[in-house]
Amino acid sequence: MAKTIIPAPGGIAIVEPKAALNHANSQINDVPTSFTILQQKPTPTASFRPATDGVRVVTAAEYKEAAMCLAEAFAEDDVARYFIDVPDREHWSEEEKWNLHVEILEYVTYAHILKGLVTTIGDFGAVALWMPPGQNMDDMWTIFRSGMWRLNYRLSTEGKRRFFNEFLPLLHDVKHGVLGDRDDESWYLVYIGTRPSAARNGYARKLIEHVTNQADREGRPCYLESSNPVNPTIYRKFGFEERRSVHLQRAEKNVQLDIMVREPVSQEKKLNGVKNRT
Repeated sequence: MAKTIIPAPGGIAIVEPKAALNHANSQINDVPTSFTILQQKPTPTASFRPATDGVRVVTAAEYKEAAMCLAEAFAEDDVARYFIDVPDREHWSEEEKWNLHVEILEYVTYAHILKGLVTTIGDFGAVALWMPPGQNMDDMWTIFRSGMWRLNYRLSTEGKRRFFNEFLPLLHDVKHGVLGDRDDESWYLVYIGTRPSAARNGYARKLIEHVTNQADREGRPCYLESSNPVNPTIYRKFGFEERRSVHLQRAEKNVQLDIMVREPVSQEKKLNGVKNRT
């Protein structure tokens, strides 16, 4: 995900009246909900400079295109599939599993449009989902508006155990344990992915640096979890360093997540680095 992975941390317990459950099941593939969401503006977040170098902010009307980019990027990712490839969904076809995979990413993408920062480059060649300092997706209104609440009904029994009881609490606790008092002060790279057809264009680099440059100006750390064993080497080039590894343990094999943090770089240090290269 690069993973980086699914949503912002925090356990979620949703209780709906029976009438609401029936209504939810009848509209399970609609995103957003029946409320007029697209006309509402996302909650203001940290001050952010306009997109440059081909990077732009994704609008609410474009959430499906952004989600599809991520779905293609993480089609075979162990963490993205962790909630779908479960024993009690073995009878599902690959098409049904793919549709749920896309659905999950639509909810997550829309939630980040509402409360975070979603950027893209090219014709949705790559997409990044960031959660700015002081923001999260845990409030019920964001969960409802984005459609995230539907996961309580769309995931299987085992999928819900993995997502709500294992995955989200683990990410929440580990992030706080690694960053401590700086948890709410960090930029959180939740997801970044490049379409296979758009690889080798430097898109991921531009999306990452678009925010890390901002984080440097603010003097803030950046945080991510990587589910691909190849990616830590790439992230180190952007200043991220491994802090620890954690594992999801309910599948047939343990799924590893590498926790990485990038400390802010001063402008003076950046200038010195440029001088040294020249």
